[in-house]
Amino acid sequence: MSAEASFQHPVAIAQVMVNFGARHGADAATCLLGTGIGEAQLRDAEALIAREQEMRLVENLILALPQVPALGFELGLQYNVATFGIWGFVMRISRNLREATQSALRYLPLSTAYCQLSLFTDEREFGVCADPSTIPQHLRQFLLERDMATAVNLLRELGLQGLHVQRLEFQGRAPAHAARIAELCGIAPQYGSARNALVLRREDAEAPLPMYDARLVRLLEDQCRIQLEHRQVAGVTGQVRRLLLGPLGFVASLEDVAQQLAMAPRSLRRRLEEEGSSFRDLVETERKQAATQLLEGTEMKIEEMALQLGYGDTASFTRAFRRWFGRAPGEYRKALVR
Repeated sequence: MSAEASFQHPVAIAQVMVNFGARHGADAATCLLGTGIGEAQLRDAEALIAREQEMRLVENLILALPQVPALGFELGLQYNVATFGIWGFVMRISRNLREATQSALRYLPLSTAYCQLSLFTDEREFGVCADPSTIPQHLRQFLLERDMATAVNLLRELGLQGLHVQRLEFQGRAPAHAARIAELCGIAPQYGSARNALVLRREDAEAPLPMYDARLVRLLEDQCRIQLEHRQVAGVTGQVRRLLLGPLGFVASLEDVAQQLAMAPRSLRRRLEEEGSSFRDLVETERKQAATQLLEGTEMKIEEMALQLGYGDTASFTRAFRRWFGRAPGEYRKALVR
């Protein structure tokens, strides 16, 4: 079975993140470190970046701004309909919010969403559910909150600010920054829910939108389909990275990954070399990045972290961490709170 294709995003999405970081004191060089995105590229309206580059930028923001509460949610509120080009415009000219969200989900890779989104409706309510389970654990809460905030902002903009969101539901326990989320969007989030969801009244979701144009919707949806084809990329390095961070995890061997990509291990090794990488280097780089995220952003025990990162025991993880940073994981974490 082949890995899910990666899609390129407009550089405008990265520009929003870089501008957001700058407002909080993280300069462009810090935000772009290791992404392969140049500052000149940010100014090119036609430029596209890979999903893997965007993910690295997200990791850089989290590392650079640990003091900002509800960082992901606040970032999500910076995106508006215009940010997403044709994808956003299709939503704006749809018949109503229900059809707008249906169109949005058909062409979701053109957005910045990482969660798997789905719709639900009953006699009284309509809503969008967000499933973050395929997102790497160290980025999961940040990207869930970013996607939920973006959805809130887009629906409010389409509803001309007259839209009232009934509920904002999250699974799990309330984080320390729950009050900040309420302050940012004016909605007190509910925790311990059965789903992550944004809930509207059904009558609001089915109210006519003022710019509805059936002919233009059809034309722009055709353009969305063309853009999906244009932005699809098949870099093996990106596919391997996605499998390591997602369904297979860091315990996967080169043979495991090759099987998922439907190719021989020797062929996978050669393709990675052609792209200037190697399986060992990819695993090492992603373990290192994930380790710092987990130490700085969670209270996970070192023993659990070792297993999460694919090490057979804590001692092996500690040796690797000392090689990377010159100190043990516990020492690294203690230094953060001084």
